[in-house]
Amino acid sequence: MTKIELIEFIAAKAGLTKADAGRALDATLEGIQEGLKKDGKVALVGFGTFSAKKRAAREGINPLTKQPLKIPAKTVASFKAGSKLKDALN
Repeated sequence: MTKIELIEFIAAKAGLTKADAGRALDATLEGIQEGLKKDGKVALVGFGTFSAKKRAAREGINPLTKQPLKIPAKTVASFKAGSKLKDALN
C-alpha cells in the first residue's frame, strides 16, 4: 500500500476529504518522528512500538575495492509489532 492509497483508505473510513486525511496522516507521521527525537520511543498500544536505537561504529568492506572502511555510529528507527497487529496478520 502506498501513501496515496493509505490516504484514500483513511478518507473513506473516517468520512474525511482526501486533503484532510493527508494532513492527518502527515501530522501522525510528524508526531512519531518528534516522539522518537524527544523520548526515543513511541508506543501505540495494540499496534506496536517505534523506538530509536543507537548503532555502534563498526568496520566494513567496500564491495567494489575490497578495502576496509569505517562505518560511523548512528541512530536508527525500529518497530516492534503489538499483539493486535500480530493477530490481525494471522
